[in-house]
Amino acid sequence: MLHLRLITPSDTTDDVVRLIEKTIGTTHLVVVPGAARNPVGDVVMCDVAREAGDELLTGLQELGLDRTGSIAVENIDLSLSERAGKAEAEAPGEGADAVLWEHLTDATHEESTLSFTYITFITLATMIAACGVVLDNAILIVGAMAVGPEFGPLAGICTAVVQRAPRLALRSLTALLVGFAAAMAVTAGFSLFMDAVGLFTRAQLEADRPNTGFIYAPDWFSFVVALLAGAAGTLSLTSAKSGALVGVAISVTTVPAAANAAVALVYSDTNQAGRSSEQLLLNLFGIVLAGICTLLVQKWVWRKANRRPAPAA
Repeated sequence: MLHLRLITPSDTTDDVVRLIEKTIGTTHLVVVPGAARNPVGDVVMCDVAREAGDELLTGLQELGLDRTGSIAVENIDLSLSERAGKAEAEAPGEGADAVLWEHLTDATHEESTLSFTYITFITLATMIAACGVVLDNAILIVGAMAVGPEFGPLAGICTAVVQRAPRLALRSLTALLVGFAAAMAVTAGFSLFMDAVGLFTRAQLEADRPNTGFIYAPDWFSFVVALLAGAAGTLSLTSAKSGALVGVAISVTTVPAAANAAVALVYSDTNQAGRSSEQLLLNLFGIVLAGICTLLVQKWVWRKANRRPAPAA
């Protein structure tokens, strides 16, 4: 269930209440006239089944409430109410399958912002991965994948394409490109320092690396894994039953490939640098392609589910 807290201008309250009352899956409607002070208006609260949330939010925006008042949405972790259970049963579809597009757009907007924290995380992840590729240590590679925040901008690009949001697409693409460029540049400097103190050597990079050699060996299997990871990550982002996306792309080599390319460039190993870059681009493309397809399928399935008549009470 979702809890909505609305601030409505007095002349809009009746329209808002009618919209809530006719939306299947709503309950616990409360109207407090004149309670709001900034902006001035009435306070309207209700609970709505997650599967009916997107329809209600769209209707509220069509009434202009996002401009003239306020729309706040919270997840309800526990609701001990027969009315809430009835509302969820009446709403079409399953709550876990519902996609709140406004929430998705807002979440990916935040995750795809080019910030100091984002740059720091992706740089640290790439430096950890650099240690992993030189030492041929799979544990460090997995750790770098978990730390890397690059799925945020990737999810932002997917959402922007499906929702036709060019600003979000530009913001996400900027964060992705600038983030990787900065991380690789810093990692190259880090590699030079590690080489100067004798902790990195060219021989280590070019030796047989059974645990991490796949990072600069792109093939069709790499693309298949990227597709699967992209679909899993997108479902995790949109599902009501999934948590944060830390380490969602564990099985793909985005950050490790960037790290391997940076270290290889330091040692003028153009073969590894080129193949690592190919691996990076292949995985980025696969994740975005799978993410877009997953969102399109979810959108189609949900529209089809909403066309079905609600079950009889």
